[in-house]
Formats: sequence, C-alpha cells, structure tokens
Amino acid sequence: MHLRDLNGYLQELAENNNRPWFVMNKPRYDILREEFTELVTQVIAETGKFDREVKFCNPKKAIFRINRDVRFAHDKRPYKDNFSAALAPSDLRRPSQSGGPTYYFQLNGHGQLQFGAGEYMPPPHRLRALRRHMVEDAAGFRKALNSRGLKATYGTIQNEGKLQRPPKGFDPEHEHIEFIKLKSFFVWTDVDLDLNDPDALVPLIAGGFKDALPLVQWMRAARVDEEDEAA
Repeated sequence: MHLRDLNGYLQELAENNNRPWFVMNKPRYDILREEFTELVTQVIAETGKFDREVKFCNPKKAIFRINRDVRFAHDKRPYKDNFSAALAPSDLRRPSQSGGPTYYFQLNGHGQLQFGAGEYMPPPHRLRALRRHMVEDAAGFRKALNSRGLKATYGTIQNEGKLQRPPKGFDPEHEHIEFIKLKSFFVWTDVDLDLNDPDALVPLIAGGFKDALPLVQWMRAARVDEEDEAA
C-alpha cells in the first residue's frame, strides 16, 4: 500500500471534510480503497495462519465505511479521517452488535497505525457472559492477561467505561473485580509508522494480533446462556 499517498489523502480529508471535496477527490479515494482492501486481505491471510477462526473472513465486509453516522451526533462531519477494518469469524460489518471478540486496526493521517483486539462496548448479553466468565474461569483470565506477548505489546485491558461499583451479583472482593466493572474489554496500542516502508505493515499488524490471541481465545469461550439473551 502507498502509505504516503494514504497519509496525505487523510490529512487533506480532515482539513476539507465536506461532500464537494470528497466527490472531487473520489478517484483518489477509489484507488486507496482498493489498495486498503488488498492490505486487509493480506492481514487476514497472515492472521489466519495462527487463528483459523478468521481465515475465511471476507475483506470487503471487514472494512468499515468511510461515511460517518451523523444522525444523532453533535459532530456533523460526514467522513471519517481514517481507514479501518475489523476481523471476526462471523464476517459481520459491526461484530459488536451481536458480540464476540474482533481484531481491529486503522490507519490515520498522522502517520499512525492503531491496532488491538477484544470486545468494545459489547451488547448486554455479551457483557454479562464475559463478567460471569471472569468468575468461572478466573485462572484462565489471569493467564491470558499475563501472557508475555499481550503484556509487552498492549500492557493490559484499556480502563474505559468503568462502573464505580461492582455490578449486582458479583463479589466486590473478587480478584478480577476491577475488570468486572469494565464496560469494554479491549487491548489497544498506537505505533508511529515509517511511511517509506509499507512492506513492514502486514507483519506488524498480524504480529500484534498474535500477541492478543490468548485474550481473544479466552473471550470466545465465554458462552451466552438463555438467561443472558432473555434479559
């Protein structure tokens, strides 16, 4: 992928976030979108070597639209200023609506790659399942968090959207209570790219996803029961 071209385009889009500019520069967008689709295809192939669940993920379905949903947003800018994709076994455009861990990455106009994995703001039935799984498999969760690759690349789960008190029915003294209080379960990191070395991009993304694999596999084992779905 031509990283310098993408970086320049996204910078200009951020400065001219309006439909006339976007339409005028649509040929540039189409070329970059095609290149990004090929990049996602390569990332899926590399990730599929260690996680067969995403081996047949459809790259076109994995890529997010550049259009923003502004219906209920204060920010009415029509376009995102990044290219992004999420890899999931179900090939869902927005896996968070039904639940289940995903691998995610995006490229922005600041020369940065952002990537991570997990479940961001999962729906209620998945949130309950994950919290219960932390109690029922406390040792497995501890092992996933302490895996060498995950700690080196991400540190730990992002502390975002946290309850002030433990959710109802959970022991406030449980070893994982601070994680149980979270509303999102995602590991995340930012990397400054060498825009002159696009060949390093796929190994970098796939390597980061591999470091998150223990957490992804642990999350997949969190089963939703009928009580979760009915609540």
